[in-house]
Amino acid sequence: MMPLIKSFRANTAVSGLRLVAASAVDKEVETASDATDLIIGVADTFDIDAGDMADVILSGPAPVTAGGDLDFGDFFTSDANGKAVKAVPVAGSVVRYAGYALQDATMDDQFSAVIAPGILNTPV
Repeated sequence: MMPLIKSFRANTAVSGLRLVAASAVDKEVETASDATDLIIGVADTFDIDAGDMADVILSGPAPVTAGGDLDFGDFFTSDANGKAVKAVPVAGSVVRYAGYALQDATMDDQFSAVIAPGILNTPV
């Protein structure tokens, strides 16, 4: 399986292998910083300066940086720094996830994942 990669202008600086979200500016991305951000994928391996073009993996296999413990098969979302943390349902809230882990990972590991953005919508 090949990843789907598209280039977007970075609204802010984005580190490589971090989750990215749609910014308030049309067709621009920024580092994801919360489970409620509109996460669209993961930045490719290079760090990107604000205003430069960022290659974003929108779907398919990709390496991602972990922000905590993940188990094989866990759905993940973003911490405050664009790192992947386990997506946990919250009653009455929509939690956005970026994909699922293909291996166990701990803090700052680069792990294999499948990027497949979606939402966990949990009723009150």
